[in-house]
Amino acid sequence: MTDFISINRTHWDVVTPGHVDSDFYDVESFKAGRDTIDSVEAELVGDVGGRSLLHLQCHFGLDTMSWTRRGASATGVDFSEVAIAAASSLATDLNLNTRFKVGNVLDLNLGEEFDLVFTSHGVLGWLPELRAWGETVARHLKPGGRLVLVDSHPVLWVFDDERIDGEMRIRYDYFSREALTFEETGSYANPDGPVTRTIERLHPMEDVLEALISAGLTITGFREYDHVGWQALPHMERDDDGWWRLPAGTPRIPLMFSVTATL
Repeated sequence: MTDFISINRTHWDVVTPGHVDSDFYDVESFKAGRDTIDSVEAELVGDVGGRSLLHLQCHFGLDTMSWTRRGASATGVDFSEVAIAAASSLATDLNLNTRFKVGNVLDLNLGEEFDLVFTSHGVLGWLPELRAWGETVARHLKPGGRLVLVDSHPVLWVFDDERIDGEMRIRYDYFSREALTFEETGSYANPDGPVTRTIERLHPMEDVLEALISAGLTITGFREYDHVGWQALPHMERDDDGWWRLPAGTPRIPLMFSVTATL
């Protein structure tokens, strides 16, 4: 587990500077007031005015700061010191009172509880297991507090990046829970970035839900979506609403899911 975390932490330390400067994140428009919370997140979380919010795996904090702009008392946590340094610097420049802390979500203990715990988009696959993550969520929620989780659907990750004869091909075993090691040039936000190594894991939906239930949370909502927030597969197409989908005429599969839960 130590190698799993340390290798991924190194990856995020290396790619973060390129992400801060990337068109994908477009920090300049964020500085000018652009809100990064998408329609699914906004609907599920609702009004955050005057509420405390913990954002787990916040990267360099644009969503966390967007919640601050929406009225939350927001705290962002990430295991990359480079990402948290970038987030803290940006918050200072923008005169936002968003707090940022370095921490591993598998053993995090801030010693305080929040009205909301939020985490979204590309988060769970970087974790070697989910039981400890669920316990972290529960540890940081006030009684009656809510979790909002939005992430890519695990079904999406069984497919090969490339189509064979125009057809999507299943490459990975949905139930294997095998740690998969990749070495790639660049990243989703900066394709020309440096070569890094990552370790990722496909967590079946049963593991996601069971991690929360076993930590004492009550599932209050579960949804599946035929779209996702970024081009997860090369042949995806972006619609006018900004979401990425499989090409027209392709049978639909779940590409993203959300879970809401209370303590």
